[in-house]
Amino acid sequence: MTIRIPGLALTDHLLQLPLDHADPGGRKIDVYAREVVAVDKQDDDLPWMVFLQGGPGGEGPRPMKAEGWIGEVTKTHRLLLLDQRGTGLSTPLTARSTAGMSAQELAAYVKHFRADSIVADAEIFREQVAGGKPWKTLGQSYGGFITLTYLSQAPEGLAGCLVTGGLAGIDASADDVYAHTFPRIARKNAEYYRRYPQDRALVRRLADYLAANEVLLPDGSRLTPERLRLLGSVFGMSYGFEQVHWLLETAWDGAEISDRFREAVLGTTSYATGPIYALQEFCYGAPGKPTGWAADKALAARPEFAADADPLLFTGETMFRWMFDQITLLQPFAQAADLLAETDWPPLYDPRRLADNEVPVVAAVYFDDMYVDADLSIDTARRVGNVRPWVTNEFEHDGLRSGAVVGRLLEMLDGKV
Repeated sequence: MTIRIPGLALTDHLLQLPLDHADPGGRKIDVYAREVVAVDKQDDDLPWMVFLQGGPGGEGPRPMKAEGWIGEVTKTHRLLLLDQRGTGLSTPLTARSTAGMSAQELAAYVKHFRADSIVADAEIFREQVAGGKPWKTLGQSYGGFITLTYLSQAPEGLAGCLVTGGLAGIDASADDVYAHTFPRIARKNAEYYRRYPQDRALVRRLADYLAANEVLLPDGSRLTPERLRLLGSVFGMSYGFEQVHWLLETAWDGAEISDRFREAVLGTTSYATGPIYALQEFCYGAPGKPTGWAADKALAARPEFAADADPLLFTGETMFRWMFDQITLLQPFAQAADLLAETDWPPLYDPRRLADNEVPVVAAVYFDDMYVDADLSIDTARRVGNVRPWVTNEFEHDGLRSGAVVGRLLEMLDGKV
């Protein structure tokens, strides 16, 4: 079905694909993508670009009109917005959809939702929807991780790759990643408290109150000090500090926590879109490198993040074992999550093939990125053939929101910059 919104024509594509691409005759799942083209170019023979969404566990964007980076890309390309398996309209991975599975069955099921499976899905869409010619990719954040897997697994399907804030460390373990991550989170906290020094006492007071009193969120789960600290997950976005500050402004209703604040915290920390984002340490799993709840180990080793510290530091895009006990929609995945943390994963990247890469890659590396370490990204740019990085401190991790970022990358890919 094709519909029109201001400036864009949108067409639905739904394919039934193997859960396990190594077993094409086995269980099937739905994978959905939305084709996007400028309304005045619907009949044009345009090159294709597939958008690889960040996350993991994020569905493809739902455009409202031809604006921002989507407006910029559709000036020259036909765009495919993929709901990566397990998200959006692609057989969602949720507690409801997996009800009745044992922990072992659930862990085995989740293993098929990593970047290697997403690349295999994308290749089928390229053949069946996009006409089979090599296409370009635009990978935001985790989408850049998928890009490296794509270059390792099926470079013949690629005409060129754009990456924004997503060049992963090729052989960095989960422990390596968090050794880089927590100092950056601490720096973001320091910036936050410099901007809003009055919040230092407010956050400490909130955490102390939550530790001493049972405060329930609208779904009946408890708002704990550690759950409060999850609000810092947005500190690496251009809007992050203000979002948290204005939320904290509403925290109290007299001597109690306000209903408005409870509702907002639940919406931010419920993981209603599914558990893939909370299970994200599997992005870093590799042969001989089980993730082992790496964020928990890293947090325990950093005294500035202690629960009684003043100022109390928020955590970032870091996922902890306690979340699967305290957060209602994650609880059904707790035992499976433990099994996944012990898993010896197959590799997602082929260092030798990446070193010999001939597909042109241009990448925006955000120097102050809280989520994807710039040093690891620059190291990857040196080790992967035909990569041209653009290192900038002009943007935070969500720089793609500006059409200027993708516009510059397209010019770099075309040799104009």
